[in-house]
Amino acid sequence: AVEEAELMAGCQIHSVYAGIAGSHIRSLNSHGIVAIRDKEVGQGDIDRVLDAARAVAIPADQKVLHTLPQEFIIDNQEGIREPIGMSGVRLEAKVHMVTGAVSAAQNIVKCVRRCGLEVDDVILEQLASSYAVLTDDEKELGVCLVDIGGGTTDIAIFTEGAIRHTAVIPIAGDQVTNDIAVALRTPTQYAEEIKLKYACALTQLATSEETIEVPGVGERESRRLARKVLAEVVEPRYEELFMLVQAELRRSGFEDICASGIVLTGGCSKIEGAVELAEEIFHMPVRLGVPQATTGLADVVRNPIHATGVGLLLFGHEHWNSSREEQPLDTGVKGIWQRMKSWFTGNF
Repeated sequence: AVEEAELMAGCQIHSVYAGIAGSHIRSLNSHGIVAIRDKEVGQGDIDRVLDAARAVAIPADQKVLHTLPQEFIIDNQEGIREPIGMSGVRLEAKVHMVTGAVSAAQNIVKCVRRCGLEVDDVILEQLASSYAVLTDDEKELGVCLVDIGGGTTDIAIFTEGAIRHTAVIPIAGDQVTNDIAVALRTPTQYAEEIKLKYACALTQLATSEETIEVPGVGERESRRLARKVLAEVVEPRYEELFMLVQAELRRSGFEDICASGIVLTGGCSKIEGAVELAEEIFHMPVRLGVPQATTGLADVVRNPIHATGVGLLLFGHEHWNSSREEQPLDTGVKGIWQRMKSWFTGNF
């Protein structure tokens, strides 16, 4: 896959940005205070106040993945986003810290290095997805991103342009696949295919006239079942998932300020009826989040399943080391996007 990507992009890959997710992810909000040197805020002051905010006790088996600034405060003046150059005596920072298991991060790095590559950074997957599917207006007004993957459902809440809360729900697409396999008595690989092709999260959208073929286990013959039967298996699991997300929203204290509503993304968000069911449960606007603003790749990756992958690319581009030589975005990067288009089409 790496060789194909290099061939299509027309460049050599030396390092990558890797995503991380799982039930081991933890998060907390923290606060740091320092005195401003020379009475004018410089980058050194920013670094020191963020270090102060990071000075909290975390378990030995966890490591800090992100320290994400929410706002800065200078001499009790709140709501500052870019404090460099401002005058004052005391600088404070409110941050959102994300931690993950040391072993999980190490295993990701080892896996990438076995492919002959280095890891530039390990990124929380719902943070990466937010770069691809959320608009600045949504982040400003208040929005909850729900990334429904295979093993976990990842949540990120944004208000006033900053991330305020993250959480992980241990129910996602794999549980739906298992429900289908058990209820319809079919092997897991066929249950996954049935989920992707025919699943519906809202029973009223499926009719008894529509039928699907369900392969049998072992040498048993295939059967034909009404698609509505499948929906009756899938809907309770999605309802449970959305209710757990709602409970997490309420626990976080941000439910009432998510004025933009909910954005669903991830591979298991695109099944029929998911948006409609979510609107019934959350009682707020819900939309499907697909990657935006990917020059040359938009028609290929406009699919929720690619949200994290595209988000990692956008995150990497935004945080690209300014000392490295870069080609202009409207020529070199655009050309790479165009060549990568064929690679995405062939592999996904």
